[in-house]
Amino acid sequence: MPRFKYQGRNKTGRKNGTITADSKRDAILKLHEQGIRVLQADELPETLMTMEISLGNHVKLQDFVIFLRQFSTLLKAGVTVVDSTSILASQTSSKTLRKTLLEVEEDLRGGIALSQAAAKHKKVFTTMFINMVYAGEASGSLDDTLERLATYYEKQHRTRQKVKSALTYPAFVGVMSIAVVIFMLIKVVPTFVSMLKDYNAQLPAVTRFVLAASGFMQQYWWLILLLATGLYLLLVIMRKNQAAKYYLDYALLKIPVFGKLVQKSLIARMTRTLSSLFSSSVPILQALSIVAKIVENEVISKVIRESRDALEKGQSMTDPMRRHWVFPPLVTQMIAIGEETGALDGMLSKVADFYEAEVEAATDQLKALVEPFMIIILAGLVGTIIASIMIPMFEIYNNVQ
Repeated sequence: MPRFKYQGRNKTGRKNGTITADSKRDAILKLHEQGIRVLQADELPETLMTMEISLGNHVKLQDFVIFLRQFSTLLKAGVTVVDSTSILASQTSSKTLRKTLLEVEEDLRGGIALSQAAAKHKKVFTTMFINMVYAGEASGSLDDTLERLATYYEKQHRTRQKVKSALTYPAFVGVMSIAVVIFMLIKVVPTFVSMLKDYNAQLPAVTRFVLAASGFMQQYWWLILLLATGLYLLLVIMRKNQAAKYYLDYALLKIPVFGKLVQKSLIARMTRTLSSLFSSSVPILQALSIVAKIVENEVISKVIRESRDALEKGQSMTDPMRRHWVFPPLVTQMIAIGEETGALDGMLSKVADFYEAEVEAATDQLKALVEPFMIIILAGLVGTIIASIMIPMFEIYNNVQ
């Protein structure tokens, strides 16, 4: 949650300090309740020390989808929004969601709209949820909107899980390979060092390299740990900086093999989100702003922002997309047809269906190719270390005979 530095006055005189609130307006309201007249309030930039870390505070997607389905069913059955919220709060197994729904219910009974009440709980309700609910309230189709949201989140979860499953195996095997190599260099290789030192003949190059690596690892293991920690913290800080994040996301999309998979999953997510927003009658400029924030890739976000600017100038939203390599011709052509025919939500849905199927096929193919490749790499690393020790050992044994 953002922090604000303020300057103000109360009955005793000047009052300066910091306060945590959802927005600047909420911060000023909180200070007014404390009897402080605010003269100035500025949001403090987020740093590594003030960065908020979430530890299981969010609602599981499964619980959230069930909540959306049940909410839609209750509204279609004629139950009021207030009573539906109360019923769902008592039924959900998620403690976080229950607590949030009880607070939302209290706001609803106070005359606040559901979208406004949900906007106070941005850790549970996303920007997309809030805007689609607002559009559903305005059009009188809140039940259909909630059903559409449930379908959207289910499809998004399925696509993400496919990508994660494709990336998890090579990442796991890679980490295990590094761990096995480090263990062998620290624990196994040193047991043969004294024996090999007494060996008068010239050691093979690979053996000399492994012995040097073992000595370095034993003496400077803390330096490797420090570098790994520093690299992780650097990546965290860079992800918080928009300019640095752009280059990280660009590099991610350019990684051989995996980059294409990530690109397809991001396009599927972008088009599915836009389709859902348009189907719920969210204004196109507002929909593009929402997608630019939640697509989770700065390269694509930048193009979407340019598309929004093009629309504001009366141009086609596909012009910036056509000029950028990240959007294949299929995407821009389908969107252009949707613009011309007035069926943009349907066209975007078809594009999303196509790329979700592409992601599914690509992940299955990638798993089949990567698994044996990673096993070969692990076997090669371990085999090299073992061979570097065993070759001179056999020569020593032969000389003794």
